[in-house]
Parts: sequence; structure tokens; C-alpha cells
Amino acid sequence: MNVKEYMAELGQQARIASRKIAKADTGIKNRALLAMADAIDASREKLVSANAEDLQQGRANGLDDAMLDRLELKQSQIDTMIEGLRQVAALPDPIGAITDMNYLPSGIQVGKMRVPLGVVGIIYESRPNVTVEAASLCLKSGNATILRGGSEAIHSNAAVAECIQTGLKAVGLPEHTVQVVRTTDREAVGELITMPEYVDVIVPRGGKSLIERVSRDAKVAVIKHLDGICHVYIDEDADKIKAINVAINAKTHRYGTCNTMETLLVHETRAAEILPELADRYQAIGVELRGCEKTRKVLPNIIAATEEDWETEYLAPILSIRVVSDMAGAIEHINHYGSHHTDAIITENYTRSRSFLREVDSSSVMVNASTRFADGFEYGLGAEIGISTDKIHARGPVGLDGLTSQKYVVLGDGHIRQ
Repeated sequence: MNVKEYMAELGQQARIASRKIAKADTGIKNRALLAMADAIDASREKLVSANAEDLQQGRANGLDDAMLDRLELKQSQIDTMIEGLRQVAALPDPIGAITDMNYLPSGIQVGKMRVPLGVVGIIYESRPNVTVEAASLCLKSGNATILRGGSEAIHSNAAVAECIQTGLKAVGLPEHTVQVVRTTDREAVGELITMPEYVDVIVPRGGKSLIERVSRDAKVAVIKHLDGICHVYIDEDADKIKAINVAINAKTHRYGTCNTMETLLVHETRAAEILPELADRYQAIGVELRGCEKTRKVLPNIIAATEEDWETEYLAPILSIRVVSDMAGAIEHINHYGSHHTDAIITENYTRSRSFLREVDSSSVMVNASTRFADGFEYGLGAEIGISTDKIHARGPVGLDGLTSQKYVVLGDGHIRQ
């Protein structure tokens, strides 16, 4: 296969499809999404079988536990994929919405209309569910998309793609509205991110090295986050039960996700009270703890944390812990070592919680809630195309609005400029 020619063909087909899907009305897009959900529901055995093939190959190739966790497609995740498609179908269609329409002194009316981005290229590793999430959001927001999954999920993604194509064909939408790259050749990524004539935006979802490469080499706009070094800060006025429950969930609900807590910060007045119980629970689950000097005075048997630990996204059952003297110290740590992804405070102090929300420079900031909620599905977006830690265009979980742009619209009645 000539990868350059193959990717150019996908790009040409996507560009043509993008012009057609941009004009599709809400009803036909929703029917396509519901048809996709039905196709996935009817193909459960086929999806699990294809995923088992990928898992077997992944283990043989030495994939680590975090990657295998992302790759596995359980029945509960299939349920979530189906629910996500139906939720996206139920969401308001942003395309064509006109806002901020005002009369100006000249007599014209000026406002903004929400429009599709065009063609969205998405590059991701493992996680076959991303194929469905990306397809659903791009479709509903009137975009065509080219999906390039990792080679480790090639069979799973192919099976999911068949369900997507079934949904598109059921309502007569162009089959090239959603295209899954069929080659595992890494050259395909290089081509996809350097086709500005066909692709308008690239969304990389995967490891830091992938995202750094895409950010460095892309010739089109990129929506991204590099890593997820997320924090939970247990304040001096934290409710102990809430603090323990959130700290356990934020770290152990899933280890291989970008919204998993990697560093726990604890106010020095609560360390002796809370850390021993937390340590017992973490160690019973198999979480390795690494702590600062103050932490190790309370938990002397844990490993000493290094400077590198504060800067590491483990994606594994490892947690670094730092005891801080006040909230200002916690915020300073977060803003210095964090990745601007998701950070939380556990406190019953209203004033302090408001200050934390205002001062922590992250795309999601939480009060008394697990960082694991930083997700498009949990935010009511139906799904997400990814999480952005950039500050221009989109920030945080990127849903329908993040996949659109705006153009000015002007209404007049024969007005001329004087």
C-alpha cells in the first residue's frame, strides 16, 4: 500500500463528505446516531471477539497493564458507548444557532452563527470506545472525521467502524463522513497531520510522546493535552469521610486514565489523622506510596518521593503524597507541577473553596468531587473528543461546541456604508 496516496484519498473523500454533512438537518443526524447505537447493540459478540484478538496480541507484544486496561472492551463499556450515542442524539444541535444578534447604529444587525470545523482528524491509542465517541460528536456537530487508532486496537476499531457505517447507510448519509484508517503503518500519522488542504483540526489522544510529536509536526490546528498530572488537596476543614472516599476513588477507580489523581496534597493539621487510614486502604489495594519528608514522619515505611515524582503521570498504582502548610502551598504546588488538567479540593470552607476555584490554573477545578469526573460523558456532553488544556478555542472536555467555530452574520435591508 502506498500510504501517502491512501491518506490523500481518505482526505479527499472526507472533504467532499464534510460539505454534505454540514448541510444535514438535525433529524437525519440523530437517526444515524440511533442506528449506530442499535448496530453496536446487535454486534456485541462480534465486538468482544475482535477485542479479545487485540488483547491476546497485546499481551504477546508485552503491552503494559495501563495499555491493556485502555484496550479492553467490556460489556459495561459497550453499554456506555450505546448510551453515549443516544445521549448525543438527544443533545441540542449547535449548528446554525445564531447568538449575540444586535442592531448597530448603522441599522444593520450583526450576530454570530455556529458552524462546523470541517474535517477533524483524530489520532488515538487503545480505547476502542474513542472510535464511537469521536464519530458521534463529529457527526452531530456537522463534521467529517478521519480516525487513526493504534495498531494494538486494529481489530476492535474495524468492528466498531462497521457499526458506524451501518448507521450512516441506514439514513443515507455519505459513508465517508466517518473513515477509520485501515493501515497500521506509522507513516499514516505523518500524512494525516500534514494535509491542511483536507484536514482542518487534529485531535491527538494518547501518550505524551504521541502528542508532542503531533504538536511539533502538524501543519493544521491541534486540540490537545500533553499529560494528566492531577491533584487532590485535603484541606484543614475537610470532612474526613469525604476526603478518604474521594482520595481512594480519584486514584483507584482506574489507573490508566488522564483524570486519575497522581499526587495527593494534605494539610499538615490533618496528616496524622487521615494519612494512616488512607495508607492502609491504598496498600490493601496494592498502591505504592511515595511521600515527602513530612509525609514519611506519619508513614515511615513508604518510599521517599523525589522531584521527579511530582512531575510524573504514573498511569499505574503509584501515588505521591505531599504534606503542605496551607492552601496557598497546595495551589503553588499544583500550578508549578501540574499539567493544567484536573485538580480538586476537599473542604467544608466556602471561602477557601471559592479561592481554590479561582486560583488553580487548570481546565477542570473541583470542590469535594473526584477528579475522575473530568470526562465529557460525566459532564453531560454525551461523550468527548478529548480534553484540552489549551486556552484558545476549547478548554477541558471537548464536546459539540468545541467541534464548531463561529462566523459573523450580518442582516440588512439594502443598507450601504456611509
